[in-house]
Amino acid sequence: MNQMATDRPKSQEYTSDYKAGQDNVQIMGMDVHNPVFTTSALAILSFIVLALLFPADAKEMLVGARTWSIETFDWLFMIGGNVFVLFCLALIFLPVGKVRLGGASAKPEFSRMSWFSMLFAAGMGIGLMFWSVAEPVAYYTDWWGTPLNAEAKTPDGASAAMGATMFHWGLHPWAIYGVVALALGFFTYNKGLPLTIRSAFYPLLGERVWGLPGHIIDIVAVLATIFGLATSLGLGASQAGGGLNFLFGIENNISTQVGIIVAVSAIAIFSVVRGLDGGVKILSNINMTLAAVLMLFVILAGSVAGFFGNLFDTVGAYAEDIIPLSNWMGREDEKFYKGWTVFYWAWWVSWSPFVGMFIARVSKGRTVREFMIAVLLIPTLVSAVWMAAFGAQALDQIQNNVGQLTNGLGDVSLAMFKMLENLPMAEITSALAIVLVLVFFITSSDSGSLVIDSITAGGKVNAPVPQRIFWAVLQGVIAGVLLYGGGSEALTALQAGAITTGLPFTAILLLMCVSIYKGLKTEV
Repeated sequence: MNQMATDRPKSQEYTSDYKAGQDNVQIMGMDVHNPVFTTSALAILSFIVLALLFPADAKEMLVGARTWSIETFDWLFMIGGNVFVLFCLALIFLPVGKVRLGGASAKPEFSRMSWFSMLFAAGMGIGLMFWSVAEPVAYYTDWWGTPLNAEAKTPDGASAAMGATMFHWGLHPWAIYGVVALALGFFTYNKGLPLTIRSAFYPLLGERVWGLPGHIIDIVAVLATIFGLATSLGLGASQAGGGLNFLFGIENNISTQVGIIVAVSAIAIFSVVRGLDGGVKILSNINMTLAAVLMLFVILAGSVAGFFGNLFDTVGAYAEDIIPLSNWMGREDEKFYKGWTVFYWAWWVSWSPFVGMFIARVSKGRTVREFMIAVLLIPTLVSAVWMAAFGAQALDQIQNNVGQLTNGLGDVSLAMFKMLENLPMAEITSALAIVLVLVFFITSSDSGSLVIDSITAGGKVNAPVPQRIFWAVLQGVIAGVLLYGGGSEALTALQAGAITTGLPFTAILLLMCVSIYKGLKTEV
């Protein structure tokens, strides 16, 4: 560090004269950063064209890249995930935990309930709807490997299934999100840098972060975000279509799924135009209320005593298995380990630019300690309660030979509905589940559009409305066009492409940890 930097007051370290949007250009009513916007848009459109013209080739190439990443760098994904958990837990207890995002006098913009609802809905609300039943059933029945080679369809197998499901939806994914969110929140609100991914690397790259290295980081973040959201939109349309077929006999074909995507995208556009307060916050609060109602019903309709027993067993299994499941050396359950855990870690990392940046956007005014408790510990507890209500209920039904799940998992998108049909008022709860799936997707689309908009606007958080609409429309177009023109092969290729970006971003996140600590130390 040069003499000028050394003489600078600590609170001014890692600040820059660069202003958000200073390199922007105005095009068709939009305020965009060139080359990030242009390169990202061209890359996305090129992918759509190639995937439609050569769906089988695109799938083969991208699935091959995904497989190579997972097979070759499984150790990096696992080490990275463990480092992120330990790093985030340490920040809760270290003196830097008292640092407040935005400075000592900063005040939170949202109530704790609205804040948590938004970060949880963006982080994994939709995933819990899709996998909270399907995943434990898959492990218990050996659909694609069992965790730690537990024997399928046994009490030990049930315990391992719940522990492994919590492992995939607990501390590790939220730590991944927490690293990105804290880095962006701190360097934006405390150091005055633009709200964009590259800002987190200012302590490592200095002013070079506003040049080519920063362009590359932001472009990769945009591609990972848009591909991940479009994939989830396509998969969510499949689950919602399955629910409509299950309830009303509507055929779950490509036309139905594309229709769902169009409807979701239309509502998402309306919401994103209204902005953070008038759109995402309201929908997120509705989401959490409906989710709480559905979960409470499942608990009461089953057995309250059984639920608390399942919750105790789930948390216990998670605590017992977290260390062996975190290990990457000498694993004998390779089919499960690489097919599920490493795949998940790559998926969470590929989503981290989007989710982390959105969490940062809504977290000004929180201390680092409060932030990490809300982003890491509370969501893990909520996930445990959710899994004990839904996943353990499904396993109880199988063990008691009740319902269709006893015949195996079958169509993953129908797992939740097959569990609900064995409880009272199945049609009402299934309809509520469909609504939840759709609203969770709308909030994900909204928050994703706001994030991509900020990155491609050079870190500006209030870009023109046409710009927000552009990204919200593009998500739906990608999902709908690929689903209609290329079917499941094109969607699988898109998902593989998104997951492959998790490899470079794992290394980027590890460097982020260094940046965060260097930055936080200047504030203590």
